[in-house]
Amino acid sequence: MPLEHAILVSLSERAGSGYELARRFEKSIGLFWSATHQQIYRVLKRMEEAGWVAVETVAQDGRPHKKVHTVSENGRAELRRWLAEPHPSAGPQELAVKLRGASFGNEQAVAEELSRHRKAHAERLDAYRQIEKRDFPSAAGLHGRALHQYLVLRGGIRAEEGQVEWFDEVLTALRTDPAPPTEKDAR
Repeated sequence: MPLEHAILVSLSERAGSGYELARRFEKSIGLFWSATHQQIYRVLKRMEEAGWVAVETVAQDGRPHKKVHTVSENGRAELRRWLAEPHPSAGPQELAVKLRGASFGNEQAVAEELSRHRKAHAERLDAYRQIEKRDFPSAAGLHGRALHQYLVLRGGIRAEEGQVEWFDEVLTALRTDPAPPTEKDAR
């Protein structure tokens, strides 16, 4: 996943300078997508050139001017496109960014993407469990190479169990999330 999309999500949540954005990455998005200050500044420049972000220069007393970035209409369109685009090889970081940005695009498309990934992880989990049952019917007496192979397989099983549980949690929450009020509801 290009860093651009993580930045679009973050700037959609709140406009900010490159420095502020880097701090946000350290404290929130950085939990699942990391980027250095230099990477963020380089990508912001490319995004500005592509018309995905607009920049407002804010004068500051005794300090250099501050450039505040906001997502432009072109940037919002790109974010909506990316959120709706299926990515069969997306990793956990990309899916976390898509989930975080779901409210800025097609939430149903993001939920469908997560559901597809849940299915793939569940299939992998089933395959790992079949290997465990076939090759390691009794782990109690394992040692040496066989023990090491078994422990690696158990790591894969545990990782896939965690992924499937997380997808189940997310998909359940998305199904129960009430739709935001419309203008009609406000009347």
